Amino acid sequence: MSEYEEPAVEEDVTAEEYSEEETAYTSDETADYTDEYDTEVSSVTESFDVDGDGYEDNTITADGVTLIDSDGDGDAEGVATDYDGDGISDELILDTDGDGTLESYASDSDGDGYIDTYESDTDGDGFVDQVSVDSNGDGYVDSVATDTNGDGYTDVVASDTNNDGFVDDISIDSDGDGVADAVLTDENQDAFLDTVYTETTPEGDSFQSQTGQVI
Repeated sequence: MSEYEEPAVEEDVTAEEYSEEETAYTSDETADYTDEYDTEVSSVTESFDVDGDGYEDNTITADGVTLIDSDGDGDAEGVATDYDGDGISDELILDTDGDGTLESYASDSDGDGYIDTYESDTDGDGFVDQVSVDSNGDGYVDSVATDTNGDGYTDVVASDTNNDGFVDDISIDSDGDGVADAVLTDENQDAFLDTVYTETTPEGDSFQSQTGQVI
């Protein structure tokens, strides 16, 4: 993504924010068998840790809906819904910015039992404008794609390519043509963006950025 020509900002985020903390849910399933009836009986127990502190969150479940109180203040920071009644939540909506509004949809895209994708409506207009992804499954977001101008397409992508917790690559598509117009990178991996490529600065040339540490 640090290559200038790479069209790394084509992702469509028009489907209906950004947390670096680990968020996970686990589903433990057991099956019992009886020879007399040859019937399988399954039980599923879910646990949630939406704030990533390593402790199971308090929950209240009724009619397939689970309210998740991660900080013990009596307010729900997440709502999980099991639509098909199999004991495993099909949808998880979170308040990732702590403002009291559930604005982010979380999902487990690879089916490993841990949430790795967040789709967020950061401006409250009812449309997703930011998608955050834990691409390597370590429990931390390493790529954030944002639609800053509300046209339904990503125009800024920030990535932590070396998984050190700091952004080391930012691609910007300012004219919305799907091709990055500027790419800021941390070439020496010191947690500071130090190189900028633009359409007017050919690849191979660079200048020192004073952007500094971004996270």
